[in-house]
Amino acid sequence: MARHRAHSIAFKRQVAQDCLVGETLLSLARRHDLSRNLIRIWIQKFEGGAFDDEAAAVNTIEAYEARIAALERLVGRQALEIEFLKGALKHGQRPRSATTSVVTGPAASLSQKDAG
Repeated sequence: MARHRAHSIAFKRQVAQDCLVGETLLSLARRHDLSRNLIRIWIQKFEGGAFDDEAAAVNTIEAYEARIAALERLVGRQALEIEFLKGALKHGQRPRSATTSVVTGPAASLSQKDAG
């Protein structure tokens, strides 16, 4: 038998359920190349609800990772906007006496036709 393998929660849950349904420890152990004692441990954990808690924790972690990815995308878009606006400020210098607003932007200047 192979040693030190890592098995998923779903696999452990399935093996425990198969045994509880009526399949023998020996047949499960041979089919999956596992120790019968390991299967007994998984059955005890399954009956104790340990696999349900771990599955809930995995789902919570996946939800957090998805939220983090969404927030990282938002931060990236905002960083691009900031860089764009900084570039616009450098290229469009206004006199210090001109009033500007964060909401509306710089005041419209009169063209030569309107001024005359």
